[in-house]
Amino acid sequence: MTVRLNQDALALARRLVRENDVVRDERDDWSEHAPSTDEENAFIEKHGMAEFAKWHLGEDTDETEGTKGRLKFPYGDFRKVHRCAVISGESRAGQYKHESVEKALRELLADIDGTDS
Repeated sequence: MTVRLNQDALALARRLVRENDVVRDERDDWSEHAPSTDEENAFIEKHGMAEFAKWHLGEDTDETEGTKGRLKFPYGDFRKVHRCAVISGESRAGQYKHESVEKALRELLADIDGTDS
C-alpha cells in the first residue's frame, strides 16, 4: 500500500482549524462521530468525489482513482474537523508508517489544542 498525503485535504483541514470549525471531542469518540455510509454516499451524490476526497488526508495510490477505497484518514464530518478523528488518524498513520500523513495529523492536533507540534 502506497499512501500519500492529500495536500488539498490538508489545506481544507488547516483552514477549518484556523476558522475554529472544530469539534473538540475526546480520543475515542470517532466511532460514534464518523459519518455513516449513507451520509458519505449522500455527500458524494451532492458534492462529488473530489470534494469527498478533501475530507481524507491520505490517498492509497494502489487503489482505483475516484473510489472510496482510495481514501484514507478521514478527519471530519463534512462540516467540521473532529479532534477525535485527528487523534485516531495520527495513531493509525504512525502504526502503518505513513510518515507524511502522521506528521500532518500531529500538526493539526497541535493547532487544535493550541500547542507546538
